[in-house]
Amino acid sequence: MVRRSRLQAGRHPTGESRPMIDRRSFLTAAGSALALSSTVGLPAQAAAGLQLGAPEPFSFDGLVARARDLAARPHQPAPPLSSEVLERIDYDAHGKIRFKTELAPFRDGPGAFPLTFFHLGRYFQTPVHMHLLEGPADRQQAREILYDPSYFDMPADSPARLLPAGAGFAGFRFQESRLGDPQSLPWQRNDWVAFLGASYFRAIGELYQYGLSARAVALDVALHDRPEEFPSFTRFWFEPPADGGTRVTVHALLEGPSLAGAYRFVMDRGAAVVMEVSSRLFLRRDIARLGLAPLTSMYWYSETAKPSQIDWRPEVHDSDGLAIWMHNGEHLWRPLNNPSRTSASAFEASHLRGFGLLQRDRVFDHYLDGVAYDRRPGLWVEPLGDWGEGAVQLIEIPTDDEIHDNTVALWVPRAPARAGNRYALDYRLHWSADEPHPTPLARVTATRLGRGGQPGQPRPAGVRKFVVDFQGGPLAQLPFGVRPEPVLSSSSGRFSLAFTEAVPDGVPGHWRASFDFTPEGEAAADLRLFLRVGEQALSETWLYLLLPVS
Repeated sequence: MVRRSRLQAGRHPTGESRPMIDRRSFLTAAGSALALSSTVGLPAQAAAGLQLGAPEPFSFDGLVARARDLAARPHQPAPPLSSEVLERIDYDAHGKIRFKTELAPFRDGPGAFPLTFFHLGRYFQTPVHMHLLEGPADRQQAREILYDPSYFDMPADSPARLLPAGAGFAGFRFQESRLGDPQSLPWQRNDWVAFLGASYFRAIGELYQYGLSARAVALDVALHDRPEEFPSFTRFWFEPPADGGTRVTVHALLEGPSLAGAYRFVMDRGAAVVMEVSSRLFLRRDIARLGLAPLTSMYWYSETAKPSQIDWRPEVHDSDGLAIWMHNGEHLWRPLNNPSRTSASAFEASHLRGFGLLQRDRVFDHYLDGVAYDRRPGLWVEPLGDWGEGAVQLIEIPTDDEIHDNTVALWVPRAPARAGNRYALDYRLHWSADEPHPTPLARVTATRLGRGGQPGQPRPAGVRKFVVDFQGGPLAQLPFGVRPEPVLSSSSGRFSLAFTEAVPDGVPGHWRASFDFTPEGEAAADLRLFLRVGEQALSETWLYLLLPVS
């Protein structure tokens, strides 16, 4: 996997959210413009000022059939737009192009959330066609919003003015509620969900902050013998929201050389953002690593193992760990790494209950900068129904800067992904400050590494000291004088000097496990730790991949 660069997903002091920039080269495609027609049948306020195409029947079942039919034929991307024009819409030029909020569909209803669009450019060259739906659910009609440069504020000399009418858009976002307090969160400058670049999308949590991304599917991530493939959402359909509700429904067509797919997103903007996703995938080709419900984040360094003088800040990451809820009820926590070479870890997770990339460290003083890493959302995947046999895989890619998304978590079915296979997967995404189903046991709050051995004595070569903090759950009810036992295991190597102690900060239930570990051989070592008293487990299970020194 090529590291994915992106604009920092921060909110400006003005409250304006900044879109992510995906600097990959994507396949480009263009669709022909539909004939213009009147807007009869749509609520006038829903599409005022926009040119719409002729109505066409639409249903999700019909979209699934369309994806199935596409997958039965060789992939045929539409003719590309002028790359010369798109290349001229660079980072600076793209930043000066803004959709006119007075033209936003649903600006005056129905529903609470106006819809705005991103413009095409150097980093977003795949045209995406947008459609508004009208009519009752069993007889819906779709009408394309026909791109026109006049929909955007842009400088008079912007190269974007050279794109033809009907060229398409790069993506979309839903703005915050038009019914909210304009003094605290003006909808014109604040959004809560964005789909932009290939099949990437993201949302904010209750801490009002963007961070990591999700995407529809991940194909052949980090394989040495084949490149990763990036299918794209090429069309979206927007249902008119219900007045007074907090939900929006969006349908999407996914297209790529190896597959086609139909998606439905029912997105609820509450305190956090919750999405119910229905995906239907049809494979054209064999896929070596089929990643479903993939999550993509950035981890540069943290308190775990920060190289000396790499940066002035104590920590820089969008997520600090992978959490997995197993079928047997066990909760796993795997701190993230920035390895010296690409690594892939697999966690057997058949009949999975959930997994996610989380930001557990919420202390501002651990970051100290102005891009709000302490408020980045976690993203939790909750299967709806039994996904069957498979594993959660974690891909970690070296990075030397915070501009690269270098961490991917995904669910991979056990059965080989062969041409002709079909997948129907339903799941719920929780963009929130914490995981929606946390363990009742103590949770890992910090992982730190150092040189092994004891103070005042020669430090043995190659020995690592681990210090893992746990907090909460039954640790807070331990009787005075009862010390939890660290239960350790590894795929190789030896443990020594293992003990636990209460952290001397006066916080009930805050305990620390320390141990030394001596690797054996050149292979990576999988470490495992939890706390118990007698036969009773007191904590979730901490995992760590210790890579050999390169």
